[in-house]
Amino acid sequence: MGGLNLEVFKFGMYVMFPIGIMYYFGTNLDERFTVPDFWPKAEHSHKIPTERDEIEAELQRLRAKRLYLRDKRLAQEAAQQQQQQQQQQQQQNRDQE
Repeated sequence: MGGLNLEVFKFGMYVMFPIGIMYYFGTNLDERFTVPDFWPKAEHSHKIPTERDEIEAELQRLRAKRLYLRDKRLAQEAAQQQQQQQQQQQQQNRDQE
């Protein structure tokens, strides 16, 4: 009879232990595991344009930004090439002397 009580106790532990763990860690998740102000507020996030005029304005803004960045990159590349050419000319001048 003593062995039967032990088996019932073990079975109860095998069933109730995982349920207890899941209940302990599964309740009050917002209070335990949240970081305050993690997600941005609605007024701080981007507003997706839905009207045709808003979409066109956004596309124009993106085009202007892309062209500005392209011009800036091309200017930097041109300046680097000019600097490299000057360095090569200086090196050639030194080699000739």
